[in-house]
Amino acid sequence: MSYSRPLDIKNGRVDLTHGSGGRAMARLIHDLFLRHFDNPWLAAQNDGACLPMPAGGRLVMATDSHVISPLFFPGGDIGCLAVHGTVNDVAMNGATPLYLAASFILEEGFPLADLARIVESMANAAREAGVAIVTGDTKVVEEGKGDGVFITTTGVGRVPDGIEVSGDRCRPGDKIVLSGSIGDHGMAIMSLREGLRFDSPIVSDTAALNGLVAAMLAAAPDMRALRDPTRGGLAAVLNEFAGQSGQGMVIHERAIPVREAVSAACELLGLDPLYVANEGKLVAVCPPESAERLVAAMRAHPHGREAAIIGEVIADDHHFVQMETVFGGRRMVDWINGEQLPRIC
Repeated sequence: MSYSRPLDIKNGRVDLTHGSGGRAMARLIHDLFLRHFDNPWLAAQNDGACLPMPAGGRLVMATDSHVISPLFFPGGDIGCLAVHGTVNDVAMNGATPLYLAASFILEEGFPLADLARIVESMANAAREAGVAIVTGDTKVVEEGKGDGVFITTTGVGRVPDGIEVSGDRCRPGDKIVLSGSIGDHGMAIMSLREGLRFDSPIVSDTAALNGLVAAMLAAAPDMRALRDPTRGGLAAVLNEFAGQSGQGMVIHERAIPVREAVSAACELLGLDPLYVANEGKLVAVCPPESAERLVAAMRAHPHGREAAIIGEVIADDHHFVQMETVFGGRRMVDWINGEQLPRIC
């Protein structure tokens, strides 16, 4: 196919013709998306991807939109975040992620060099997670109406027969397990926005967790529930589990890892780490007899080295989430009111 002249990635900018369906759009797709997301399904250039159906098990589907500001941050960018977020949503259902679709809304005037950087980051993240970006869509909006770029990703995966992971399966006596320190992603974003500097820089924890989940399921296939604590943080996940299962949750403040710089940033900004978003951590609930085996398997994986049992499920008709503080008392951990950290994922 004959396209218009090659994209000027170094100096060029997105314009409305890149979303018009004409030669400029075809050039953008060919020079950026097809080049970096290269795979047979995408290369066919159809309006969708005709994919092989996995044998056995059940299909899992998840979708997520990414509107983070700023687009580039310590430890990542909107590109890798868009892949990690949806891969993790699929994995939290006990599934192996297989394919992704990606939709871009671009703002007129956005530098093509930044777009190329984002696309390359997505391609690398997908490759590392073992998934293919097989179809997508691109739209361009007028300058001032899009804030650079928004990305929506949709993922499909397969959960094997015999694996049942859902928040409504939590039972009294079950253990609550956290894969590592909380608040890293949200405070990396906020520290950048607020110009805060620390001796140990705060770096986003964004990562694909499907490999960790596979190791966890191999060690403890009887796991009850899995969830990644993104918006609303650990507090939101525990309240979701409590509401789904009709049980209560008790966590122990001493057992929850929080990095010193994250704790300091939260204190400066008047934030609670329990409510701060994470993009590379997960929360699991498992029967008590499986807990130690599960933690050992998690600590053997790069994304679970700080894994710890942080609490337990209790019978509670009110479905409360409580935290045992370092002083020995208990306090409620309720849903957050309002938006603590806007535009962090």
